[in-house]
Amino acid sequence: MDFSQFLSTPITWWQVLWAILALLAGWIASRIAKRAVTDLMGHVPTATPAATRFAARFAQYTLLLLGFGIALAFLGANVQPVLAVVIVLVVVAALVLRGVADNFAASVLIATRKPVVLGEEITVEGPDGKPITGTVIELNSRAVVFTTPDGRIAHVPNSKLLAETLVNNSRHGGRRSEVQVRVERAGAGVDEVVEALADSAAAAEGVLADPAAVGVLVTAVSETRITGRVQFWHDPARGLSVTSGVVAALTAGLARRGWSATVTSEAVVPPLVPGDPV
Repeated sequence: MDFSQFLSTPITWWQVLWAILALLAGWIASRIAKRAVTDLMGHVPTATPAATRFAARFAQYTLLLLGFGIALAFLGANVQPVLAVVIVLVVVAALVLRGVADNFAASVLIATRKPVVLGEEITVEGPDGKPITGTVIELNSRAVVFTTPDGRIAHVPNSKLLAETLVNNSRHGGRRSEVQVRVERAGAGVDEVVEALADSAAAAEGVLADPAAVGVLVTAVSETRITGRVQFWHDPARGLSVTSGVVAALTAGLARRGWSATVTSEAVVPPLVPGDPV
């Protein structure tokens, strides 16, 4: 094979020496870079072993190729075709790995700023635009993984989690829910009904007294009926079970007092019972 097309001038011993030194420097730098990247990735909690190996090898091979190219330049070789191929490969790799790099960078921000941690309940926007709620079970270099109350497992890319709206339901330490109540008060006063509602809801299992006690907001009063919202605090992970317990406790508490009532945890636009006669 004729190598003269790659060499612009005859090779001297000094050129050979500098080429060997360039190769040696590239090899040493690649080893140092591999160890440095491995140590750096070890401080990132969300970095997986596969991501660590990929980043370390990428740094190592990049410096090896750089040392090889410098050595060819010392020998007087025409490295422009090689550089063109390398640039094309780098551009293609950048386009292919763009999403991977974005998610990895976002994972570092999640690990340092901690908008969400393991065990917390979060709500994010789903593929169909509807919110999805679940408990975080894994944080990795690509996605945040959480389980939904109905047993599904969702993977949200780290970059999407930071770029869009994230609701952390657990960070405050408690979550407030409410139910709607409409009571046939049978001559009872408003204060009496409010007190009965608050006492019944507070007795339900899972209702917390901190950060606030049970609150009753009266939204409508007539001669025969009182409509209101009962608000209570609970552990974020037990919202459905505690709400169900409050609905049952309110229904039983009002029944003991002989008051007919409708209790619901769903927001309802139409009246819960027929309206008052005109």
